[in-house]
Amino acid sequence: MESFDLSFFSIRLLDAIDIILVAIILYYIYSLIRGTIAVNILIGLGLIYVIYIIVRQFNMHLLTEIFGGFISVGSIALIVVFQQEIRRFLIHIGKNISVRRKNLLWSIFVNKKTADQDNRAHLKPIIDACRSMSKSYTGALLVFSKYFDEEYYQSSGEYIDAQLSKRLLESIFQKNSPLHDGAVVIVDFKIKTASCVLPLSDSEDLPLHFGLRHRAAIGVTEVSDAVAVVVSEETGEISFAKDGNVNMNISHEELEELLNASI
Repeated sequence: MESFDLSFFSIRLLDAIDIILVAIILYYIYSLIRGTIAVNILIGLGLIYVIYIIVRQFNMHLLTEIFGGFISVGSIALIVVFQQEIRRFLIHIGKNISVRRKNLLWSIFVNKKTADQDNRAHLKPIIDACRSMSKSYTGALLVFSKYFDEEYYQSSGEYIDAQLSKRLLESIFQKNSPLHDGAVVIVDFKIKTASCVLPLSDSEDLPLHFGLRHRAAIGVTEVSDAVAVVVSEETGEISFAKDGNVNMNISHEELEELLNASI
């Protein structure tokens, strides 16, 4: 009776772990680019590679050289084309590590209840300002960042570096103020810049009624670890954006909980 060698089909435990980790990374990357123009770019690159395989099989030398030259620098092209997605991927990894480290340090040196009360006290002028601007239908865009990137934020806005207060936020976004257009960037509960121009989201899944403030709020949270709050000038609704996702029409209590958990 003929015997079959099954050694080819044997899978080690490390092989299974390897496959699972690759699947997790691929899913994580897909979740980052889903609904963005990067998906179309990736499909286009895939088609170019398929065409290259076909023309090489049919010995079409000129096309093979052209597509072969493109594919030979494919790794560099991928870095250039997907630089924002790569940046977002690395930010997510670093953010998860830093959040765990921060929570560990806080749990060691600071009582959790005390830290929560202190954080909510700092949030009070923000919540009060959003409540007031919501009632008066004053449009506003607030960005809360873990650190201040001077090249990223300061180059497109007016540097302020002022203590956070309800009146100051209302004054900045008052309709006749020269700084009301753009975003206010807040770091460690200090207003760093105002009238800051932010990148707009290139996601194709956003509703058509989203204005520039909502698209800018989503865009800045797609390429950084910041979170953003939008007060609609048309409806007075408050929205909260994080990781490229947005919660629409939230209450002041919900806003406080979301900010307390994020900054």
